[in-house]
Amino acid sequence: MLYYLFTYLRDHFKLFGAGVFYYITFRAAMAIILSLIISMLLGKRLIGYLQRKQIGETVRDLGLQGEESKRGTPTMGGIIIIAAIMIPTLLFARIINVYILLMLVSTLWLGVVGFLDDYIKVFKKNKKGLAGIFKVMGQIGLGIIIGVTMYYNDNVAVSREVINGKPELYNTTERVVSTPIPRKDENGKMHSYVRVKTATTTIPFLKTHEFNFARIGAWFGKENAKYATPVIYILFVIFIIVAVSNGANITDGVDGLATGVSAISGVCLGVFAYLSGNYIFADYLGIMNIPNLGELSIFIGAFIGACIGFLWYNAYPAQVFMGDTGSLALGGIIASLAIIVRKELLIPIICGVFFIENLSVVLQVWYFKRTKKKYGEGRRIFLMSPLHHHYQKKGYHESKIVTRFWIIGIMLAILSIVTLKLR
Repeated sequence: MLYYLFTYLRDHFKLFGAGVFYYITFRAAMAIILSLIISMLLGKRLIGYLQRKQIGETVRDLGLQGEESKRGTPTMGGIIIIAAIMIPTLLFARIINVYILLMLVSTLWLGVVGFLDDYIKVFKKNKKGLAGIFKVMGQIGLGIIIGVTMYYNDNVAVSREVINGKPELYNTTERVVSTPIPRKDENGKMHSYVRVKTATTTIPFLKTHEFNFARIGAWFGKENAKYATPVIYILFVIFIIVAVSNGANITDGVDGLATGVSAISGVCLGVFAYLSGNYIFADYLGIMNIPNLGELSIFIGAFIGACIGFLWYNAYPAQVFMGDTGSLALGGIIASLAIIVRKELLIPIICGVFFIENLSVVLQVWYFKRTKKKYGEGRRIFLMSPLHHHYQKKGYHESKIVTRFWIIGIMLAILSIVTLKLR
């Protein structure tokens, strides 16, 4: 909103300094600062309110060290994160940008699903919370919204160079959605580009690194490809949304773990968004240029600031838990960002901690059932899943577990960024 206000003041009243709102870097920095302030100020007030209303966490008896001390700790703190993301984004971003709208919807959508789960646990005294089927339906619903928008909305496009009077199109499902746009390269030479509508993603570590979902659609024949491709793409998006949001939810079991890992992933995806949204950097690095993507830096800045600000209260010993209100929203945000910047196949690296936590649960359940069927007694790979509980059972202090998982997250984020040149 402030972008439009100061642009108006600059154009009509020549207001001195108003032009600074034109720069994405300035607005992203302001979004980070404001989100930090909101999360820290709102956090103090919300924690006090939750304590007065005795809205505390019900802790399951898992036999873990220190779990009794967490009983009664205020929960539903994800409201702090959501507010600290939404307010700066609405103030500093160009709201009409399709990517900003998608991220705002993602944040609110899974935030509401998580809030319903927390509300049932806290106020209805039902430890199971929202039935799993309804959680999954909420995740699938968001996946459909993201997938349909990404596939059909003409404002979601990639930039392709016009060579010999024709843009480079890879298959019949791609179509041009803009007139040629002239641009200068770093040497001052003019080039012409068009925006192309395509369902494509990036393959890490490969020089020819774009993969078009139409290749899979073609397996169903030329006549059926135009119907099969969008279905395949939307199912792929749904899978990512469900997997990553559940991964964040599972990871949220130790003070500060999910919040810190999410902030690290946000920084990584912010780098990708800024570079892909800038045609000069994209051309230099030889990566996909996605027009209007740079505006997403404001949202990502608010997201990072909200996570760091929440850590002020969520770091060990936690004064507030985010609950499913926060964890589902964080996972949905990270998944949606990865889809928008076309880095879906990098998710196992970018979200490596979420991936390992998810995998530990799947392996534990699979191995237990398999051995029970084979030997009549279920056996376990880990002392307890998800993985962070395994290390708690081994006697590691949770602050040490969180710090080491953060370090792993940082290493994976660096590796993800290195893939820009390592191919």
